[in-house]
Amino acid sequence: EVQFVESGGGMVQPGGSLRLSCAASGFIFANYDMSWVRQTPGKGPEWVSGIDKAGGRTAYADSVKGRFTISRDNAKNLLYLQMNSLKPEDTALYYCARGFLAVPKRAQGTQVTVSS
Repeated sequence: EVQFVESGGGMVQPGGSLRLSCAASGFIFANYDMSWVRQTPGKGPEWVSGIDKAGGRTAYADSVKGRFTISRDNAKNLLYLQMNSLKPEDTALYYCARGFLAVPKRAQGTQVTVSS
């Protein structure tokens, strides 16, 4: 069974940083491109960032480019998202997904709240 467990979210002030993690299981992690996706109530899911199987190619939504960094550890089946210079509009439920440009809808993830 494919499973993802996200962690690292929380409440942070504008300008702060968080590092999200996604622990993947139930499939060969190193064989898949991966994405981070976020969702806010009343809106559809938004693709945030993607990374290829080896971690050599990455891409970001314009809204996070230059502030967020995606990475992965294939030996540990872990996906990361380093988020710096956080803004209130980054507030969302964040989750990971298989695929470079994946935008699935999920109800579980890790909540990030950026507020003063």
